[in-house]
Order: sequence, then C-alpha cells, then structure tokens
Amino acid sequence: PAEVAQRLQSDPNSIADHFDDVSILFADVVDFTPLAGRLDAREVVGLLDRLFTSFDELVDRYEVEKIKTIGDCYMVAAGVPRPRSDHAQALAALALEMGGCAQSCLPEGAEHDLRLRIGISSGPVVAGVIGRRRFLYDLWGDTVNMASRMESHGTADSIQITRSTWELLRDDFVAEPI
Repeated sequence: PAEVAQRLQSDPNSIADHFDDVSILFADVVDFTPLAGRLDAREVVGLLDRLFTSFDELVDRYEVEKIKTIGDCYMVAAGVPRPRSDHAQALAALALEMGGCAQSCLPEGAEHDLRLRIGISSGPVVAGVIGRRRFLYDLWGDTVNMASRMESHGTADSIQITRSTWELLRDDFVAEPI
C-alpha cells in the first residue's frame, strides 16, 4: 500500500501495526489444479491474469487492499492500512461481484467453468512488512486464519462468513445459516 511504502522510505526498519476492526477475504478457484492440468501454460496464465485483473479492478473500486495471490487464491483486506467502519460491508459487496468476474473471464466457447469459494472473517489483525529483498505487506492472526478456513471449507459458488462478520452484516445483507 502507498501509505506503507512511504513509511518504509522514511524508516526502513520494521513496520508492525495492530488493527482491531478489519475484514479479510480469501477467494479460491474450485478444482483449479485439475483444470490447469488440462490447459497449456499460456492458457493457465492467461486465465489467472484475466481473473485477477478483474479482481484488481473491483478492489480499486471498493477501495480495499489486495494483500497477495497464492497460486489461484486471492487475498483482500478492508480496514488496513486505512481503518474504515464499513470494512465488512465493502468485502461482502466485493465478494458478490467476484463470482460474476469468474464467469466473464472465460474465453468464448470454453469447455470448463470457473467457480469460486469465498471466505470472509472480521476482527483484529497484526499487519507488517517482512523481508528485505522483496518487501511484502502481510497480515496475521486468528481473523486471517478463520477467513482462510471459511474459504477452504466452503462450497462452490458461495460466500462463507464467520459469526463476527455476520454480526457486522446482518442489517445490510441476507445470510443463510449452514
């Protein structure tokens, strides 16, 4: 993030911050490994590039922070490094749009589909920059772990949220218990 880069330029020592109220989102392509095995390398990279570029555009529109990609998984945070009271609402709205991006990223006549599993959790995190050769702004804590679990244990084409996120969203979004 720009704010973090400015801090690093003025003080190249460690950046470590605590945020009490953030939301974390993980989005993963369902069955990507078998799909990638059926495509050639250019098709795999092109598919991920189209998908993640469309996600990047949504991230910019919702003014949230892309943290990183891990293979075919995309991690986003709201409320860091700039606190915002609507962090859960921003990521819920983003998540709803991400599913549409997955379908629009497929080339015409594709013999496969792209389905996402999305997980969101809200709460406190530690944020900081690690490394010296390639700087990485990253997040740690139970909130991050729970968002990852919500994604990995979720079902295709659904957004699974923790109770803490539901408590922030219940007046603005419809949720179904599982």
